[in-house]
Amino acid sequence: MSTSTRTRILEVAAALVRESPDGDISTRAVCEAAKVGAPALYRHFGDKEGLLSAVVDHGFEKYLATKRERGETTDAVEDLRRGWDSHVAFALDNRNLYRLMNSPAMRTPPAAALESHRILTGDLERAAAQGRIRVAPELAAQMIMSANVGVALMLVSRPATFDDIEVSHRVRDALYATVLTPKPVQEESPSASADAEVPTVAARLSALLRKEHGAGLSIAEAALMKEWLGRVANARPEI
Repeated sequence: MSTSTRTRILEVAAALVRESPDGDISTRAVCEAAKVGAPALYRHFGDKEGLLSAVVDHGFEKYLATKRERGETTDAVEDLRRGWDSHVAFALDNRNLYRLMNSPAMRTPPAAALESHRILTGDLERAAAQGRIRVAPELAAQMIMSANVGVALMLVSRPATFDDIEVSHRVRDALYATVLTPKPVQEESPSASADAEVPTVAARLSALLRKEHGAGLSIAEAALMKEWLGRVANARPEI
């Protein structure tokens, strides 16, 4: 009975968010529609923020399921491009849910947002191991997620101004040209700048260290090596 009540509250709240003009809902409206008292709602979700966080995770689950089940290709860069596009497509198909997920009012990030970031970082670590990124995966993930969410929010929240999906493709390609290498570093032309290759090699070595669980180094040695490699990978080039 408890699980059934929680599910009913969650499904009602998700429907109200979807139908709301601005994506906001009241706990009173949820209780009335779900035919439960306020104590039941607070017992299951704690407060309104807890309820909304659960709504986001519930709605985002289908999207995350496709990413979890997605077969990894041998081309990590292509997986990253598809990941960007699927993120934007989900936002456009679930406008209120997406705005809610990225609302400043959500003091605690929903679990869905954290998992999405982990999946992105995993793809970037694969790209780093292939010599395909210019900075450490963690920094690359922050850069990509910031831009991906920003573009998606503009398309969702300001459709009169941002009315062409091509803006997403252009921002994606511009950012990826900065973060990613056009080909694995070992295949670059001999005339390529050695200075430009150093961060990519550092990012690749750091990713391989993670993959090999330290490659024979002690925990302290591996941590120190990763810190050094991270500094090299993320160093800004001198102008």
